[in-house]
Amino acid sequence: MITRFGSLFAGHVDLEHIGFEGTPVNERWLPDEHLATVFDKAEAIATTLDRLGYDTFWAAEHRFQREGYECIPNLLMLFVHLAHVTKRLKFGCGFNVAPMWHPLRLAEDFATADRLTGGRVVFGVGRGYHSRECEVLGAPSTAINDEGNRELFEDQIEVLLKAFHQPSFSHHSKFYDIPPSIPYRGYTLDNITLVPRPKHLPVDIWLPIVSAGQRALDFMAQRGLKGIIGGGAAAGGATARVMEAWQAALARTGRETTLGTDLTIGYTFHIAETEEKAIKEATPFFEENMKMFAPLGFVRGITPEQIEAIADPRRARSAGLPTLQQAVEAGSWLCGPPELIIEKLQATQERYPGLQEINVGAVIGTPQKVILEQLEIFAREVMPAFKTPTPALAD
Repeated sequence: MITRFGSLFAGHVDLEHIGFEGTPVNERWLPDEHLATVFDKAEAIATTLDRLGYDTFWAAEHRFQREGYECIPNLLMLFVHLAHVTKRLKFGCGFNVAPMWHPLRLAEDFATADRLTGGRVVFGVGRGYHSRECEVLGAPSTAINDEGNRELFEDQIEVLLKAFHQPSFSHHSKFYDIPPSIPYRGYTLDNITLVPRPKHLPVDIWLPIVSAGQRALDFMAQRGLKGIIGGGAAAGGATARVMEAWQAALARTGRETTLGTDLTIGYTFHIAETEEKAIKEATPFFEENMKMFAPLGFVRGITPEQIEAIADPRRARSAGLPTLQQAVEAGSWLCGPPELIIEKLQATQERYPGLQEINVGAVIGTPQKVILEQLEIFAREVMPAFKTPTPALAD
């Protein structure tokens, strides 16, 4: 049963000239002052979520994006700050890109944030699909070396689990020699302890589920990890397939569960008086988001010719690119009046009875003003159908 709601903010600043006829992605180059507004925008969203009774503010970690699309390079530093300007909201790492970190540094930073925020940070890690980010920092990306990236990532998960949950540990692998056998203060080093360890144990670790291959799902299930389905993978048929594959992976570990257990689904939404009006209002945001993600391989069924056309404002409109109407029909977007969105979420709840939390949010390109307005409407008109309203909404 759905009783909790989160919202994902990928970290984009407000942009001008968006949509297919707007500025091409690779021609955006924003000044530092503009890029830094992402922190004020994140704070405005977080304080709104906290006031309205949302449960979790999820944000994405990315680097080097001078275009202004994903501009938060350190989630844990930001979350410690946001915890001081909110009262009860939790903060989800969606996701720390593990290959760009040494796993012990990431474990230390999370443990510190866990203690400084009283357990209000939710840990999440991803593999890293931006070649410009991972490869620049010396790690393989999924775009350039998928198998090498997976091998490193899985080894990092093993280090993180040991660091969080064992009083002392060692780990010797292809990638890490923790600790090296060296003399230290009169003895030979053969184990280390994370200092500080998280206060709140065990640590829930969330991963994105995209391709939902059996190897990846089995790896997660065997280690007690949890998954977030989002973006294009949230489309109706794809969601059902992922839910069933995840349930089967848990069963292979001996856990018999209902569909939706240990998963969260992410939706993009836009509320208006009618579905048609909502689609019309949100289409420029949908198009800007596609301009950014299609060349990275995140728009299914798109051809190389269409990817080439999307970078040209003169050609994109006539290239037969996917539409927001199609995304709504597929189920990855929720558009329309509140009662229609409630109906669709209730259908999801009935289909996946183990599902307890969903994420709703806006895509890259959506202005702050629109994000805040939409979150307010959703909290007042949709959330009460699933959870008790926060006192702030009774005013």
